[in-house]
Amino acid sequence: MNAGGQVMMPAMSLGERLRAARDRFFVGRERELDAFRAVLRDGGVLGLHGPGGIGKSTLLRRLADEARDAGRTVSEVDGRTIEPSPAAFTAEVRRAGGSVLLVDAFEHCQGLEGWLRDVFLPRLPAGTTVVVAGREPCVAESRELGDLSPAEADRLLELRGVPAGSRPAVLSFTGGHPLALTLAATLPDGSLPGDAAPTVPPATAAPGGAPGTEPPAGVPGTAPTGGARGGTVPGGPPGGERSGRPWRPAPEVLASLLSALIGDVPSASHRRALEICAHAPHTTEALLADVLGRTGGVDPGALMRWLRGLPFTEDGRPGVTLHEMVREAVDADLRWRDPAEYERMHHAIGDHLLSRVRAAATPADSLAAARALAHLQRYGPAAEWLTLLPRHGHGYEDGLRPGDHDAITAMTRAAQGEEAAATVTFWLGAQPGSFRVYRRSTDDSAAGFLLWLRLPGDAPDAATLATADPLAAAALAHAERTRPLGAGEHVGMLRFMIDSTAYDEVTSAMHTLQLRVYALWITSGRLAWTYVPAAGAPKWERLLGLVGHHPAGVTTTAGGREYTLFACDWRVTPRDVWFALATPPVTPAPPVAPALSRPDFDAAVRDALRDFHRPAALATSPLLGTRMTVAASRSAESGGAGDLVDALREVLTDAVDTLRDDPREARLHRVVATAFFHRLPTQVAAAERLGLSFSTYRRHLQRGLDLVCGHLWQHESTIP
Repeated sequence: MNAGGQVMMPAMSLGERLRAARDRFFVGRERELDAFRAVLRDGGVLGLHGPGGIGKSTLLRRLADEARDAGRTVSEVDGRTIEPSPAAFTAEVRRAGGSVLLVDAFEHCQGLEGWLRDVFLPRLPAGTTVVVAGREPCVAESRELGDLSPAEADRLLELRGVPAGSRPAVLSFTGGHPLALTLAATLPDGSLPGDAAPTVPPATAAPGGAPGTEPPAGVPGTAPTGGARGGTVPGGPPGGERSGRPWRPAPEVLASLLSALIGDVPSASHRRALEICAHAPHTTEALLADVLGRTGGVDPGALMRWLRGLPFTEDGRPGVTLHEMVREAVDADLRWRDPAEYERMHHAIGDHLLSRVRAAATPADSLAAARALAHLQRYGPAAEWLTLLPRHGHGYEDGLRPGDHDAITAMTRAAQGEEAAATVTFWLGAQPGSFRVYRRSTDDSAAGFLLWLRLPGDAPDAATLATADPLAAAALAHAERTRPLGAGEHVGMLRFMIDSTAYDEVTSAMHTLQLRVYALWITSGRLAWTYVPAAGAPKWERLLGLVGHHPAGVTTTAGGREYTLFACDWRVTPRDVWFALATPPVTPAPPVAPALSRPDFDAAVRDALRDFHRPAALATSPLLGTRMTVAASRSAESGGAGDLVDALREVLTDAVDTLRDDPREARLHRVVATAFFHRLPTQVAAAERLGLSFSTYRRHLQRGLDLVCGHLWQHESTIP
């Protein structure tokens, strides 16, 4: 009691306030709650499945509250945040503990379905309660979540503060879809439809756009035509069904809601935080700090707390994520409205995630970090391959185990023949640590593998290697012939990558193994060259080009198949090339040039000098991708295509000026500078300007060019 005799109630904790808010806004799902109470009392398994945004996570939080109210300890597992392997799933359950297990987003571990049902669940102690929620059913007793009934949807809008006169139109627009209802309830005052307007709000300019402008089709801000898209009219069939199909909101429905929602954020920094959250796989305070910076009054911690409180975000161990449909709408809006900022944000997120790959302490950590970085490929031309991938969870990556040899040899024989199997057997003995295995989640058996050679490493002598593995020998020979290895440098070779269920296809196993290759590219110290042999080169040329690998001009036959070697010289290629090239830039940028042999390099220098005053021609020079040009561009704090051309001009000018520094070669400097920098119409005119016979002029010019090329080659070879 206080001094006035009033009873003082204890202050609510943050957890209690969140619980109260959840209870206040929770409606419906009585049948599911009854089913859970039965398994909570007697033990058992309950499944929940339904499309995105239908309320699975919200219901799981309510079930967790009820279980704790009953005195039970609760273990919560998020399928989005764990490696989809039996060992990782089991470890996560043990880490959390509890006699009630709630699994969310199981679609990310769908490949564990058989193992979960046949192995994991039967081993749990008697009386354990398990609820598994995902987009697909995975246990025998699984209930499909549908839309809220009209009465439940109306009650939700009432609790969210939507005026009674606006609810019929909102219900007509959203149906009973919980996410769409929640978004509609967050629209600012004045944005809700009136009593006599049972249609969607009219399209408005996207936030930051000019009034009256219309974005292209499919971009947020475009109102759907013809009223609600399949929504449930109040009084219609229960469950939001029409023609026997549950209603799901079309993207433009959410886009119209989000357009108004985004326009009402507290500040420009909050808007940027939301856009970062839409673009990144998971958003953390560290990511916000890196992308937004800590200057200008930006408080990453406050922005993170704001994101966590939004009705369409999920807060997990890796960070905050937006609901998938919300993510797509927010991201498309920024990409249309401010493409330059979109590009800047994209690369800033990539830089942060790249640093995570470099800092990874274990193979599992580096693979997880590479997967986060690879998420950004969905926004570029590589998306056409990524969309073909099945759901994650059918397998996981692991090291080589003693019992794997026979399985790996057998799947190689089935995919590429007896000669390839013999090659794999050779490397199993010579470099067993170079194998990574893709295992089935159901029984841990080997379903695919990767062989990443480190050469010379433990490779045998040249004669033995040429017999045991002609492709590896050809790669080493190309490296030595084109640009020899420096002290401590090595060659990496993706020698085999095989999925036992498919060959020459982009599968879930192949994608996981590719992530390991990406991590090796980024983290391997003193990596000089990497090689990828490909049969049917035209099929893979575009995809390999996106990750910085180009035909090396070497074709070798192995096992009756013809292979083309694709090569990348990492001494002239940025380590993030696979991320950068897989992203469509808004501003023009030249592709990373393939590695140049010494003759090609010298020819490129001569061509660049001839094109010194022709920017369009100079913009196609392979020298733009060399380390010397990139380094000059960075020192000048530039980065666009035009800046690289200027940087190349500077590099060429400095190289010619080195002739002047040697008194013995000063006359050669005058000849080369006059020939290429003074804009004379012909070489004869240049010779006349210098007072030299044409034969003497040509001799001095050739000698001067040889010295300039030699200087630049040495400069290029010594840049770290």
